[in-house]
Amino acid sequence: MVSGLKVADAVVKYGPVTAVDQVSLRVAPGEIVALLGASGSGKSSLLRAIAGLEPLAGGTVTWDGEDVTAVPVHRRGFVMMFQDGQLFPHLSVAGNVGYALIHLDRTARAARVEELLELVGLAGYGSRPVTALSGGQAQRVALARSLAPHPRLLMLDEPLSSLDRGLREHLVGVLEHTMRATGTPGLYVTHDQDEAFAIADRIAVLSAGRLLQLAPPAELWRHPASVEVAEFLGYGPILAPAQAEALGWPGELAGRVALGPDGLVEDPQGLVVPVLGVRPGRGHHAVDVRLPSGDSAELRATELPGAEVAVRIDPAGCALLPE
Repeated sequence: MVSGLKVADAVVKYGPVTAVDQVSLRVAPGEIVALLGASGSGKSSLLRAIAGLEPLAGGTVTWDGEDVTAVPVHRRGFVMMFQDGQLFPHLSVAGNVGYALIHLDRTARAARVEELLELVGLAGYGSRPVTALSGGQAQRVALARSLAPHPRLLMLDEPLSSLDRGLREHLVGVLEHTMRATGTPGLYVTHDQDEAFAIADRIAVLSAGRLLQLAPPAELWRHPASVEVAEFLGYGPILAPAQAEALGWPGELAGRVALGPDGLVEDPQGLVVPVLGVRPGRGHHAVDVRLPSGDSAELRATELPGAEVAVRIDPAGCALLPE
């Protein structure tokens, strides 16, 4: 028996438009899988279909080997957390967190609420009105409320997208810690690559409703399955073996090389290439150069270059693509 979530050949359609095109994936017990893609890639449609909020035009959703494709939303044991939190403004923090625990007596409910608020870093906030919370605090309350009924699967749809960068970076750590501490498996939808790489055990890259690759973060970054995945992750240009070797790649290559953000380094013994432009940054300058292949590439330099600069390729900043 397959434990946890299994999605097989899922298809979601809106009229003639196919939003999800035969996607298959698994979420094992305790695992967090991120659905990563640009707007319109189908990640939210897939999440909603797994939750039962959208009908499947094809495929199945199973949990622990049991087909739940036709099971109503409220009976699947899955909980969805949205980006706006959807807290009840007329209830206190404790009232929101304990909303789904009406089946417990008052003492047990209060203990569970206190446990979760401490876990998300809001101990002592139970009596506060949610309208007095900051955006980050409100999302912590939403997380605590989502975890309160011990869901079989927590589904998070862009939960941090409305917050500023610094707060997102902090709260993604809170989310990851809290889900690990409770052992709750999760599906985490995001367009933010940093969030996906920080929180997920595996990342599913989607584009135009198709699953392009599903892999652990390190494997995804070092070995993109295709040019499309590599370019989505920020690699480029894509060099043929001879082009990479001309830039100093050590040894022979069987496939193409995707040049990453740190794929070029300054080297007095390297290949001299023309500078196209310079964009000053914090601690370094982003230098656009023209490679012998005709492609433009970026070099991070600590000093302003002249009209030309000597560079070599750094394999540690590149990815190897399959032939």
